[in-house]
Amino acid sequence: MLNKQQMITVDGNEACASVAYRSNEIAVIYPITPSSTMGELADQWAAEGRRNLWGVVPEITEMQSEGGAAGAVHGAIQAGALGTTFTASQGLLLMIPNMYKIAGELTPFVMHVSARTIATHALSIFGDHSDVMATRQTGFAMLASSSVQEAQDMAAIAQAATLKSRVPFLHFFDGFRTSHEVAKIAYLDDDALGAMIDEAQIHAARERALSPDHPVVRGTAQNPDTFFQAQEARNPFYDTCAATVQQEMDRFAALTGRQYKLFDYVGAADAEQVIVIMGSGAETADLTCQALNRAGGKTGVLKVRLYRPLSARDLVAALPATVKSIAVLDRCKEPGSLGEPLFLDVVAALEEGRAAGWLAEDFRPRVIGGRYGLASKEFTPAMVKAVYDALGTPTPKRRFTVGINDDVSGLSLPVDERFHLREPGEQCAVFFGLGADGTVGANKNSIKIIADNTPLYAQGYFVYDSKKSGAVTISHLRFCPAPIQSSYLVQEAQFLACHHFVFLDRYDVLQYAAPGATLLLNAPHPADQLWDHLPRSVQQQILDKNLQVYTIDARAVAQATGMGARINTIMQTCFFALSAVLPREEAIAQIKRAIEKTYSRKGRPVVEKNFAAVDQTLAGLQPVVIGARADAQRDLPPIVPADAPNFVQRVTAMMLAGKGDMLPVSAFPVDGTWPVGTAKYEKRNIADEIPVWEPSLCIQCNKCAMVCPHAAIRVKGVASDALDGAPAT
Repeated sequence: MLNKQQMITVDGNEACASVAYRSNEIAVIYPITPSSTMGELADQWAAEGRRNLWGVVPEITEMQSEGGAAGAVHGAIQAGALGTTFTASQGLLLMIPNMYKIAGELTPFVMHVSARTIATHALSIFGDHSDVMATRQTGFAMLASSSVQEAQDMAAIAQAATLKSRVPFLHFFDGFRTSHEVAKIAYLDDDALGAMIDEAQIHAARERALSPDHPVVRGTAQNPDTFFQAQEARNPFYDTCAATVQQEMDRFAALTGRQYKLFDYVGAADAEQVIVIMGSGAETADLTCQALNRAGGKTGVLKVRLYRPLSARDLVAALPATVKSIAVLDRCKEPGSLGEPLFLDVVAALEEGRAAGWLAEDFRPRVIGGRYGLASKEFTPAMVKAVYDALGTPTPKRRFTVGINDDVSGLSLPVDERFHLREPGEQCAVFFGLGADGTVGANKNSIKIIADNTPLYAQGYFVYDSKKSGAVTISHLRFCPAPIQSSYLVQEAQFLACHHFVFLDRYDVLQYAAPGATLLLNAPHPADQLWDHLPRSVQQQILDKNLQVYTIDARAVAQATGMGARINTIMQTCFFALSAVLPREEAIAQIKRAIEKTYSRKGRPVVEKNFAAVDQTLAGLQPVVIGARADAQRDLPPIVPADAPNFVQRVTAMMLAGKGDMLPVSAFPVDGTWPVGTAKYEKRNIADEIPVWEPSLCIQCNKCAMVCPHAAIRVKGVASDALDGAPAT
């Protein structure tokens, strides 16, 4: 019998890092977004003296580059240590030379990658499979996770499989979408993790290590007479690797009750349209497939777990015999190829299946290939449905994109944006905050409070601007009685909070509100006057959606309680008071416990200030008097001036309004060349306070100009005679 498993609330990075830390002796790290948290947590745990499975504190070493980290961990595992590293994007590419060496030497090793876009025409810090696909011929096995739960579980399966197979593993999950998603998962404790690790295999790996006790030569130079044969000598290890991974998945299932397959099929047993996909998009496809089948559809999803070595036999065996058309979705772009990597592999596997006799000769479903989700582009149920709709037509596009408007190559599929899914009992909330105002931290605390004190599953995803501190953050929270598979942004929230009143002038905040939702505004105006201060189109949205509106002057409460500009605790208290996810008194007690845990290291006065803010919040929370009609004297101000250049009007303005997703392919320069001077049109005007120059105090030392990160303070060096007749200041 399985023991009842402890539930914890963590993000994907922490879920993965916990396993990697406990099952290794050394981690060599170099931080790169979005994998940084994994290395940082390992470093923190080591500093705290946390021990691994063998009662040893792992050694954590930070190098000066990713190439250095790969070289150092390569040396450590060659000496017989259990080692790991964490990376992404260009950092992963810098590790490729060492990856070839590690695979060529058949050294057990797992590296963990929060898969991220590779910079091409522009830099993107967001997630897709561009980086991991660039490593697929290194000889590393590649194991994909689709969720936070799987980021933990697959890390353990990879660790067990590499020791048994001697093939090194790259375990990856989608950057930001999975790495930074907070979710409630079943914890893999030390007993279960320890049971996955075969001590005899560790001993065997140490026996093969380089040692003066039994000296050997490794890393020789070989001439044309021998290199080819030596490459082929490793084939048996790759031939059996897939079977080894499945054995470890089965062993994992016996320990935890969570069964995985190399290729997990979900959907109708008699499905006619099937999507093949890996990563977080598989969760969204699964959810949509279930909904379509409940309505009479015949659809399925094949989730790819082990991408390398790709077992053609297991892939084709997982497909239902009734399938008529298959869409293979890749989260990357390979310019000039006949198709993206996963698509080509599926086509080859089907042909191999027919040739080898695993499939009937007349089993010839149509196979089309598409791209989705590049650089964390949203992948929603509506987009999944668009793919299934295309599969159901007599002549679908053989190559396509979904999620964008391609008016240049004509590859994009039409998407019905009205198609939304909501699971029974699911509650959703969206919060607009400002980077470094505490909104994200408070929401992470809220998720843990609800997940730990109710039977509900919880999920939190946080949309960060690449400008980071001082930029807009949008927090998407879900709570549901069943496990949450929605790996996409909340589309209709029952609770919506805008933590900075000026956002209503800049962004379409209310697009996320479901009909009848509760809207919470942090505003400097009294509740009985607030309606008149809203833009006319915002008033109309409130009336059209029949929203209940509440307000608080959180800044006034924060200043009165000594919190300064930190309004997070105040707005968090309002959320619990209005959402009724927990009884109010219990919620406030839990908030105070979270405050104690979060801020106690900063001193008792900080904790007491937060307590005071919580206690004074409810007195300031008031319902807003809604007008009978939208009658404001003003509406939303223009995003950019009317005399702005054409490019700024067409492209920059849409991006500044948060509607860049609506821009078609034709709007963009083909080589990433951007006109200069567009940044000056980003007039966010979101500060609560602005600095004022005091000429009587200024000694013109220029230090302010030197340290200003926005170049807002300009300096002019001029000849002294140019100052003749200038004002005294």
